[in-house]
Amino acid sequence: MDGNLPPNALAGFDPAPHVAEMNGRGWTIIEDFLDEVRLAAFRAAIEPRLGAYRGRNAFEGLTTERIYTLVGRGRVFEDIASDPRLMAVLAAFLKPNFLLSASHAICIYPGEQAQSLHTDDAFYNVPRPRPPIGISVIGAVDAFTVENGATRMIPGSHRWSSAEVDAFRTAGGPKPEPLEMPAGAIAVFPGTLVHGAGANRSARPRLAYTSQYCQPWVRTQENFYLAIPKDRVRTMAPPVQSLLGYSITPPFLGMVSASHPLKCLDEDWAPPITRD
Repeated sequence: MDGNLPPNALAGFDPAPHVAEMNGRGWTIIEDFLDEVRLAAFRAAIEPRLGAYRGRNAFEGLTTERIYTLVGRGRVFEDIASDPRLMAVLAAFLKPNFLLSASHAICIYPGEQAQSLHTDDAFYNVPRPRPPIGISVIGAVDAFTVENGATRMIPGSHRWSSAEVDAFRTAGGPKPEPLEMPAGAIAVFPGTLVHGAGANRSARPRLAYTSQYCQPWVRTQENFYLAIPKDRVRTMAPPVQSLLGYSITPPFLGMVSASHPLKCLDEDWAPPITRD
């Protein structure tokens, strides 16, 4: 993202307190992120896609449904992933032209067990303590409660060293706090924060989503170049195209044969290698 937001995009929203909370306890909550109209649009767009998948292992959740590449499945998901309020918070932690790393819906069904506590950017093998390489978002489509599997957060764990994280995994430590929040709220936190979904002991599914972002110089979790057809990308707003990698990080990270990747979206464009 280049940081150029539409006029009044942040009217009435101050990212500074949210940035301070993330630096302090490790996460912040934006309670009014999705209003009733956007919640209804989310539910309408996701409903036809639910019911066909369950997790492959305990970490995904054997009684949990995940719909990957959410950003490519409807305009409402594009708008959520690129919301200017969220972009303003992320810009305090990530370099310009940061990328969307993962985008999926998560529906935890009754009977699901608690997920193991983990960090979201552990696959970037850089010793801790360190600044986050990724920032995660968890969005509540259904309200998060202790009974239905509210994510468990370890306050202050985003500042732990690698040795402290290892010690926690083997011997335990601070008690997790449940991330209880109303429908429409999001939690934003560094990828270094220790957390994990809770067990769903209720009688109803709990629908949510996650958007994860990363520095523009690292590899993303989802390969959106292959996952989202160019015809679909052409219809997206420029901020979303940038998040998907159709952008340049100076001096030339992300180029395509010395050209800007946006040129790849021109219907008559072909890579030079095909013209030999």
